[in-house]
Amino acid sequence: MSRDRNRWRTPGRLAVGAAVIAIVLTGVTTSATAQEQSHGAPVISTSGGAVRGVATSTTDEFLGIPYAAPPVGKLRWEPPAPAARWHGVRDATQFAPHCAQPAGSFGKASMSEDCLYLNVFKPAGHASHLPVMVWIHGGALVTGESDDYDPTNLVRNGAVVVTINYRLGALGFLAHPALANRPGGPSGDYGLMDQQAALRWVQRNIGQFGGDDRDVTIFGESAGGLSVLSQLVSHGARGLFDKAIVESGSYNPTQTSLADAETSGKQFAAQAGCADQTAACLRNLPVSTILANEDVSGYTPDIDGQVLTQSLKTAFAIGQFNRVPIVNGTNHDEWRLFVAVSELEGQPVTAANYLSMISSTLGVPAAVAAVIATQYPLSAFPSPAIALGALGTDAIFACNALSIDQSVSRFVPTFAYEFNDENAPQLFLPPVSFPYGAAHASELPYVFNTASAASPTGLSAAQIGLASTMQRYWTSFAAHGVPSTFGAPFWPNFTNLGNRMQSLLTPQPAVQNNFAAEHHCAFWAAASAAA
Repeated sequence: MSRDRNRWRTPGRLAVGAAVIAIVLTGVTTSATAQEQSHGAPVISTSGGAVRGVATSTTDEFLGIPYAAPPVGKLRWEPPAPAARWHGVRDATQFAPHCAQPAGSFGKASMSEDCLYLNVFKPAGHASHLPVMVWIHGGALVTGESDDYDPTNLVRNGAVVVTINYRLGALGFLAHPALANRPGGPSGDYGLMDQQAALRWVQRNIGQFGGDDRDVTIFGESAGGLSVLSQLVSHGARGLFDKAIVESGSYNPTQTSLADAETSGKQFAAQAGCADQTAACLRNLPVSTILANEDVSGYTPDIDGQVLTQSLKTAFAIGQFNRVPIVNGTNHDEWRLFVAVSELEGQPVTAANYLSMISSTLGVPAAVAAVIATQYPLSAFPSPAIALGALGTDAIFACNALSIDQSVSRFVPTFAYEFNDENAPQLFLPPVSFPYGAAHASELPYVFNTASAASPTGLSAAQIGLASTMQRYWTSFAAHGVPSTFGAPFWPNFTNLGNRMQSLLTPQPAVQNNFAAEHHCAFWAAASAAA
């Protein structure tokens, strides 16, 4: 791989998905005729105009529907504006361009700023008041696209599923004082604003597709999971959704201040050729220049003063968030994916560099790394790579997720999980010197897979069974606010008394209550308190 290895030092730096599809929306609109509708091409009216989708035996699909105006020209680095209406019937049979991003192993390059589109998948035929699930893709807020995810099985379980694009990288999350609507903010978090615009579109239109606008679940993985957590805290998302599912999104519980984010934005502007630090210069930059000068360590939301007014950790601890039922989970071996990327790029973990790799992974000095290493001695693991994978998983994902569970469960029904299939297929990277286990993003083909023994996801019969159970958990939660469903193992509430979680593994899920001890969470809590 030729990417800068530092890009993968921060968690969630991947555009997750199966096969990336790059199909350009034609944008052609025509008039619907009774004949076309009678031949099975579904046509539905929306607030912007009518759309014609694609009918399959089980699903009606409407692809590439604009939910906001193209954020180009004067609209670059502005809150999303309403999409223009159209006349006649808009073709909605192909995915629209996804948002501008660099090429990589986990996503496909795009130079398009005209990308604020969504896709709707509904059960075939007529239905009403179905639960709605809105998917927010991952990708470190720098890569990813809506068209990587096939929600057919979720739809077969009786849900209407919406997948969305949102602005990424510097175009989605650059904070700069010249871009602020007023002194001191807001600035940045445009991608989160896009997500809210998409949710407002859902509120206005999803009833036309058979969905219930009072029964909307947002769900996402990695940066998409972080986005879900951010929308839980954002005042602007209040009333736009009713439940939330977070997959591996707990890695950034404390957000960057606006001042720090704007300092980074000024550095970006200077590096990109805007020495005058003006909005006009920034808005005239070519997309290629913006992508070439993005922060290689990726982006996270900032406390901009409008979308986010406080950190996630603080908001959850004091109960100042949108109080809806929550499913929150992580994977047992999250960090192994990032250790693998490092190895594939020529930086394997060894006994000799173990301490320095701890330092670079967690951003701590050598003396602190040495203390941490006593908790994760090489003698306790099959290899240095597995040791660093466990350490990174615990410090960055697992214990942050547990902390969020402990906070939000005081206020709302909370259901926690750990994905534990150690034989999950690795869809994104070639083999390395150690097993991937249940690495970051490895649950995705279980949520979105095609349940077939010949599936390109590479799942075994037992894994397809787990996938079916997980899909029923997800859609049961969307429909009823609890993941437990008939025919699947019971999933208990998370409480601070027992810290019970659902372990998602083959041959079938089971309750676990040793999560904190296995992931050294008492150690990491003490370290956080001392920092």
